[in-house]
Amino acid sequence: MSINQQPPEVSERLFSLDFFRGFTMFLLIAEFTRLFSTITEGADPGSILHAIGLQFHHVAWNGLHFWDLIQPYFMFIVGVAIPYAVANRQRKGQTQHQITRHVLKRALILLLLGWGLSCIGSGQIVFRFQNVLSQLSVTYLVAYLIMHRSARTQLLVSLALIAATEIIYRTFAVEGFEQSFTPNENFGTWLDTLYGGEDLRGHWVSFNAIPTTAHTIWGVLAGQLLRSEKPAVDKLRTLLIAGAIGLLLGYGLNPITPIIKRICTSTFIFASGGWALLTLAFSYWLIDVKKVQKWTWFFNIVGMNSLFIYLFAHVGGGHFLRNIIEPFSQAIFGFTGEFSTLVITNFLVLMGLWYICYWFYKNRVFVKI
Repeated sequence: MSINQQPPEVSERLFSLDFFRGFTMFLLIAEFTRLFSTITEGADPGSILHAIGLQFHHVAWNGLHFWDLIQPYFMFIVGVAIPYAVANRQRKGQTQHQITRHVLKRALILLLLGWGLSCIGSGQIVFRFQNVLSQLSVTYLVAYLIMHRSARTQLLVSLALIAATEIIYRTFAVEGFEQSFTPNENFGTWLDTLYGGEDLRGHWVSFNAIPTTAHTIWGVLAGQLLRSEKPAVDKLRTLLIAGAIGLLLGYGLNPITPIIKRICTSTFIFASGGWALLTLAFSYWLIDVKKVQKWTWFFNIVGMNSLFIYLFAHVGGGHFLRNIIEPFSQAIFGFTGEFSTLVITNFLVLMGLWYICYWFYKNRVFVKI
């Protein structure tokens, strides 16, 4: 991990990717303020506000809420950035060996950070792949290692990983874990019990790192497409068609294989991947083609120090800010009622986290690995 006092490379910059990354990270750190939980728990059941709040929570098992897209977004975004990052290093004169060594080092650091975050609050040392950093260490490395292959080969590898996951879940036959798509009774849970990596309360499984590799591979393919000399209209058409195919496969096959994020079923990978492609297409059209860019700086600032602010929020940074902000918020806004005061407090904590990113940006400090 290093701290730079120079901003990220601006040559050949994809501004829509900056926005996509910053927007996704802004939502991730918002979760640590409990803003979404407060809205959902405090709003009247059946109200529009409650319905919106539910979209910022994971589906209990089968189905897809907006919040279930955030981790796939992040995996996909990393993939899109890989071709740009590799090209930047090549322009600086780095050899393929040096770039590969950097990728291996980065994957290891991501894995160790992910394991470290899993240990916090557990009271013991655990090795789990359920969180985004641990899984990203796998998907990032695999996507990089095959990125120089043809687009057809990369696509086939991604589909093979999805197909293998489908087959394993459907054919696994160990007693007590032979139910393909039942919480805690499936192959993914069995695998975690072998090495003490289980997280039975949330039903998340470490094996998710394998099928979600498709998201990062598709991100690489999208990044390579956007770096190509093809006209913008052709790039948009390809992204839109690919996204539509993902949605058709994901939602269309849901009656056969349920969409389940917690074990990353094939239909979940297709549906969430489709949404990621369509979100990138819209962002690219609006920001890079139509040049509607001024407003994006608010989110871009978060994306420029995405790893730092994620770790800071994860280890209690939001709680630290709350201890500072809450007394003043209660004193000033307490007359509005308990629910509204809590929402305002959580929002101010979120703005505090954003301001830390802004301060880093103003002082040209960029934390990266």
